[in-house]
Amino acid sequence: MSTTELPASPEFKANHAELMDGVYRWQRHIYDLTRKYYLLGRDRLIDGLEVPQDGTVLELGCGTGRNIILAARRYPDARFFGLDISAEMLETAGKAIDREGLSGRVTLARGDATDFDAEALYGIERFDRVFVSYSLSMIPGWEKTVSAALAALSANGSLHIVDFGRQEGLPGWFRTLLRGWLKKFHVTPRESLREVLESESRRTGATFRFRTLYRGYAWLAMIKIAS
Repeated sequence: MSTTELPASPEFKANHAELMDGVYRWQRHIYDLTRKYYLLGRDRLIDGLEVPQDGTVLELGCGTGRNIILAARRYPDARFFGLDISAEMLETAGKAIDREGLSGRVTLARGDATDFDAEALYGIERFDRVFVSYSLSMIPGWEKTVSAALAALSANGSLHIVDFGRQEGLPGWFRTLLRGWLKKFHVTPRESLREVLESESRRTGATFRFRTLYRGYAWLAMIKIAS
């Protein structure tokens, strides 16, 4: 599967793209096998998308394509679009999507989730659903991703997020080990995620829902734009 890529620019954050390619050049081959044990709540997010008939769905930080493939099966009438800053991950995602026979319904593009032009990348400006699964914890300036995602929503659209929480209900030793391990992959749980989402909801007049999963291990959130 071919992917669209915008020309490099100062806003593209080429250094972060290079970092992610370095991290996942080899990890991408075993990513889905290993991550299924600790990226909890992803399938719950997909089930909660409730994509409308003939809807459009954008995933920011689509990685290996695992989530888009599952969502495309779950919502067979929808069209899907994936964005990632890593060319290595997009290569893996493209091959997986082709194997599943979904290339006609899924379009991938390389870009920065904090600042992207959906019209230039996909030929579509607004989406019924946007979701971000365990990517905000890897994106520098992740707050801008939230704003960009909301700006890309159509009327009655919704943004869905799952990511690491504060692990406040888990033993201290577990939190220490987990965060130490995540740091090796440049992953940092976003302590202020809930506050940022609440602030963005108020700013846009949107409805906000937030759930704590597995004793704080993960957070699941939704922001729905008012009609």
